[in-house]
Amino acid sequence: MLTFVWAEDENGVIGKNGSLPWNLPNDMKFFKEITMTGNVLMGRKTFESIPNPPLKNRKNVVLTRNKDLVIDNVLVLHSKEEVLEYIAETDKPIHIIGGADIFELFKSEVDMLYKTLIHDKFDGDTMMAEINYDDFEIIEKRMGIVDEHNIHAHTFLIYKRK
Repeated sequence: MLTFVWAEDENGVIGKNGSLPWNLPNDMKFFKEITMTGNVLMGRKTFESIPNPPLKNRKNVVLTRNKDLVIDNVLVLHSKEEVLEYIAETDKPIHIIGGADIFELFKSEVDMLYKTLIHDKFDGDTMMAEINYDDFEIIEKRMGIVDEHNIHAHTFLIYKRK
């Protein structure tokens, strides 16, 4: 199974200067809950944006064009075909966590979407790939709790491909 796990603002912004343009601990908790169920797949830039990589207690997979890249304790793949072969060989979900190019590359194959919609607008330079939501049905919708640590209203949305 292939999933996308991400947060975006009302305009589809998912990043700025290689990081998240917001601080939302509830989203980080949701992200961890979902991604701990399987392996995480990301592009090199997303991997490099993670504080103290790799993500713990999950198999980290990095997709890059750089044939010389080697990262300790990380599976490095170089093509969509290699990723699809890897997905076929594992019984765990593969959670794609970014960046935008990786989402774009796999949007036709994704089975589930785990989206945090932040009800605000941020300045950003990276947008989420366009997804045809007609191909999906919402199976869960939950409002996030706003408090002194989570100052932006947000909704957790889980979609399944029809």
